[in-house]
Amino acid sequence: MIDEKLVQLITEEVIRQLAATGRVRLPGKEGSFVPQLVEDEDLASPAAKAKTLVEDPEDPEALARMKKRTTARIGVGNCGPRLNTRTLLTLRADHAAARDAVFKDVDPALIERLGLVSVETQCDCKNTYVTRPDLGRKLSEEAVETLRARCTAAPDVQIFAADGLSSTAIESNLERILPVLTDGLKAKGLKVGTPFYLRYGRVASEDHVSEVLGAKVVCVLIGERPGLATAESMSAYIVYNAYVGMPESKRTVVSNIHRNGLTAVEAGAYIVEVIGQILEKKASGVDLVK
Repeated sequence: MIDEKLVQLITEEVIRQLAATGRVRLPGKEGSFVPQLVEDEDLASPAAKAKTLVEDPEDPEALARMKKRTTARIGVGNCGPRLNTRTLLTLRADHAAARDAVFKDVDPALIERLGLVSVETQCDCKNTYVTRPDLGRKLSEEAVETLRARCTAAPDVQIFAADGLSSTAIESNLERILPVLTDGLKAKGLKVGTPFYLRYGRVASEDHVSEVLGAKVVCVLIGERPGLATAESMSAYIVYNAYVGMPESKRTVVSNIHRNGLTAVEAGAYIVEVIGQILEKKASGVDLVK
């Protein structure tokens, strides 16, 4: 049996060794061994994730280069047979961000600031949205009436945003990408419909929107299912002459729109060119490349 005095000596020695690394400090009077973090750090931040947690790697420069080129969790170290505490906490933080992205709502202040009409699908809450994808593809009766009353009819291009599976993605990207899209399309001489926001929307909701407004091309900017690499990824699904029940192969997709991927401004400029090609060839999806 280990006596209390020996446990205290072991504890003091471990804390002394930690203090020597600079990772903790010993506050208070000399002889006080209560550990304390030197500073708070966001373990889910890019800077924190860039740190290598492997002790004495054989080729630290190569490992650093690898970490810069991927969001995969490499060089995270271990503590015996398990993940070390820092890696585990980062995983939990990323998982929490992903859950928040799915279940929170887009900030109404953003929708108001952009001057967007706001409507909903036939879902009545997030739980319904997650469990009934079919209802997220259909506009509510009130939404149909609102769009017909407040949006431009028969536009060349109709753009709208939908929360999808990541409200965080919309909050992070919409304000930067929307002006690039609308200004770029108008500069091409196209008739651009009235942008709006669709709550509880799925990708195929654009088919219903196309039928309601009579748009030649519809582009929905939608939050993608979040992962542990980012919860901010948005995609643009673009379709020509959409109709309810059309095959998914007719959609053209621009994905990975986020600050560490394809940035919102770059994506906006690229989507404008893609829409131009779709209107020229009168086709989208796999039909566009035939």
